[in-house]
Amino acid sequence: QLQIVESGGGLVQPGGSLRLSCAASEFTLDYYAIGWFRQAPGKEREGVSCMSSSDGRTYYADSGKGRFTISSDNAKNTVYLQMNSRNPDDTAFYYCAADRWGSAWPPPRSHFGSWGQGTQGTVSS
Repeated sequence: QLQIVESGGGLVQPGGSLRLSCAASEFTLDYYAIGWFRQAPGKEREGVSCMSSSDGRTYYADSGKGRFTISSDNAKNTVYLQMNSRNPDDTAFYYCAADRWGSAWPPPRSHFGSWGQGTQGTVSS
């Protein structure tokens, strides 16, 4: 049974950085992709970034391009999301999820069937 745990959330000032961690109970290579999503109050959950386990391809939504970086440490079964130059629009609850069966790239949100509990990432003065 897959278990995903996010950590690293917190509060930073505008322009600050935050690094989120996603630890999985199963090997990352067992999944087609690992993704990061976020949901702000009153908004729908949106994709932020994801990484393909087969070839290391990465995807970034326009909201984080140039500021966010996804990476992984297979030895630790962990995927990271480095978020730099954060602004108030980045305030949201961040989730890590796994797409096991795979298909298109980037994977549709509906293909991410395993989710963590999330971690809060706040940007405020």
